Amino acid sequence: MQDVIQHTIAQIGTVLLGKESQIKLALACLLSRGHLLIEDLPGMGKTTLSQALARVLGLTYSRIQFTSDLLPADILGTSIFDKSSGEFNFMPGPIFNQLILADEINRATPKSQSALLEAMEEQQVTIEGATRPLPSPFFVIATQNPNNQGGTFALPESQLDRFLMRIELGYPDPAAERQLLKGEDRRHVLARLQPTFEIDQLVELQNRCQQIKVSDALLDYVQRLVLYTRQAPEFAYGLSPRGALALLSCAKSWALIDDRLYVVPEDVQAVLPSVVEHRLRETSDFSGHGAGGLTQWLLSKVDIIG
Repeated sequence: MQDVIQHTIAQIGTVLLGKESQIKLALACLLSRGHLLIEDLPGMGKTTLSQALARVLGLTYSRIQFTSDLLPADILGTSIFDKSSGEFNFMPGPIFNQLILADEINRATPKSQSALLEAMEEQQVTIEGATRPLPSPFFVIATQNPNNQGGTFALPESQLDRFLMRIELGYPDPAAERQLLKGEDRRHVLARLQPTFEIDQLVELQNRCQQIKVSDALLDYVQRLVLYTRQAPEFAYGLSPRGALALLSCAKSWALIDDRLYVVPEDVQAVLPSVVEHRLRETSDFSGHGAGGLTQWLLSKVDIIG
């Protein structure tokens, strides 16, 4: 199974050049049964990553373009009256797919943004009084432009917390960009991607992630990290229990991707920025964390061995 995982990462890497770490983080998010938020400037490859994941994992795919006039029914579906039968028939919306790209989610109004909440949390939607289950596996990748760009509605903290991880793709390094400029159109490369997983294999890997072993010493380290965010004056508020569970779950998935059956501190450190940065806020008078970010400050302050 490890060969399949590495082949999957390599295939996506032929489309999204020089972004192996971000590809692994996205895969870890899926294996943890969470949802992913990608925040970056337009044109960085956010949509390409979602399409590549759907292709190599063999998942049904739907892209929803969020705009200011998008309605919840455009996402969930609606009932249409059939004259021939005299009955209303439900027409499912694009949410009824295994991988959903919610493109530029912060361009839609809060009412439309919230239409995803029940689906992401419960893997079901309630429409016109009826509860309908969503496919399994179910994975939402939402993209958003930086909030300082025009036409955006900032996601509230309660909705940000629904995303297990948040990543940025960033500019490619010079070597990757040269390869991109000299190579063929990424759409042609994307069209050639072949599934590397059967759905049953993917579900098996998701189940296997829950069985990754975690020592008491590793749990002590996670708890020290969480406690520091709650007590240190640098943080406006600390990590919630859900945030702590998210950190541990992603660390397990990262360990599995690295072909280990147990979690080490480096797994926690690898996923920490993506798991907690959108869940934490620094105090207004604190600016001492430097260029490394708030999470690097956190890692520097909490020892692996207590």
